[in-house]
Amino acid sequence: MSEPPRFDRGHTDDLMSFLAASPTPYHAVANAAERLEKAGFRQVAETDAWDGTSGGKYVLRGGAIVAWYVPEGAAPHTPFRILGAHTDSPNLRVKPLPDTGGHGWRQVAVEIYGGPLLNSWLDRDLGLAGRLTLRDGSTRLVNVDRPLLRVPQLAIHLDRSVSAEGLKLDKQRHLQPVWGLGEVRDGDLIAFLEESAGLAAGEVTGWDLMVHSIEAPAYLGRDKELVAGPRMDNLLSVHAGAAALAAVAGSGADLPCIPVLAAFDHEENGSQSDTGADGPLLGSVLERSVFARGGSYEDRARAFAGTVCLSSDTGHAVHPNYAERHDPTHHPRVNGGPILKVNVNNRYATDGSGRAVWAAACEKAQVPFQSFVSNNSMPCGTTIGPITAARHGIKTVDIGVAILSMHSVRELCGADDPWLLANSLVAFLEG
Repeated sequence: MSEPPRFDRGHTDDLMSFLAASPTPYHAVANAAERLEKAGFRQVAETDAWDGTSGGKYVLRGGAIVAWYVPEGAAPHTPFRILGAHTDSPNLRVKPLPDTGGHGWRQVAVEIYGGPLLNSWLDRDLGLAGRLTLRDGSTRLVNVDRPLLRVPQLAIHLDRSVSAEGLKLDKQRHLQPVWGLGEVRDGDLIAFLEESAGLAAGEVTGWDLMVHSIEAPAYLGRDKELVAGPRMDNLLSVHAGAAALAAVAGSGADLPCIPVLAAFDHEENGSQSDTGADGPLLGSVLERSVFARGGSYEDRARAFAGTVCLSSDTGHAVHPNYAERHDPTHHPRVNGGPILKVNVNNRYATDGSGRAVWAAACEKAQVPFQSFVSNNSMPCGTTIGPITAARHGIKTVDIGVAILSMHSVRELCGADDPWLLANSLVAFLEG
């Protein structure tokens, strides 16, 4: 047996750059698309007629991207190998009337998106980024990546009970960031963003904006064997998926399947949107790919019956301070390789046959993997996996990378695991 692949820190370096450059789902899909473009992929519009030519293609819709590579000679009934992930992370998002404040402070009104660890947003230097919609219907990405906002915590002198009773945050009253001093004036924030984006005053008529920490990702630990950074849940999987798809497309291998990357938005609040996993986007792309190659509904059914999807999302590494919260016989460790996620109540989609598919991919890539199940006394989270399986009737397996501090502004993973995940994804996408 040949030697297993050696860890390549260049992949993790690139992940850190990807995280820093992707403060929102819109930036994440733009950056993933840029990487795929360099690998020869070309964007196709959903409003255009599609052809059945071979090669790499992708569709962008808001904060979602679906990319696929059609090998030479692919039949209409050729099955798909799909890597599913999501682009969104829990955070603070700007309300429709953003300008607020009082007592000499100017603040930004925000709403809580998903389930963030609220205390992790306190006393951090925060930027502001997102998507601006202009009068002509076009959109413009904006990213103010400098200290602009801050959610100041109350001094302990004014809340002596916090040491004994713990921090209690009211989502409406305590999470509104400050961004200046003076009188509150309606329209100030959007006018500031128009200027930042080089737009004329009054040109912006809609916005999807969110707050992000400006602290850069960094290696951590005595031997720099850890990585701390934002939005690993789940841009770590998006980055690995884009890298794996580009590698497979450029390998020249004779593929028995059509490899696909499907990175959805809105997983953190239920996936029910036109860009979420519970929407029609993936099914529409797959069907149109079959029909563009001259396929029938019968070909579509055959292709879907042979399709397998990996739902890749972060999972929980055993926490040294809270080991009792984990199942006593399943303790995934960072840098131990990606994890297979199992829940018999279908919070994850993995079954025994799916495990065999995953095990085969890891064996081919010579990558170790671990298993995760929740402690029976703890509720289990979920992913896009069960949604994808139920909506499209395709075999789905839940996997990912074990991390600490999930849903914090700054999460923690092993420096080896992103590269190990990407290698296993290459083997899977090759079929």
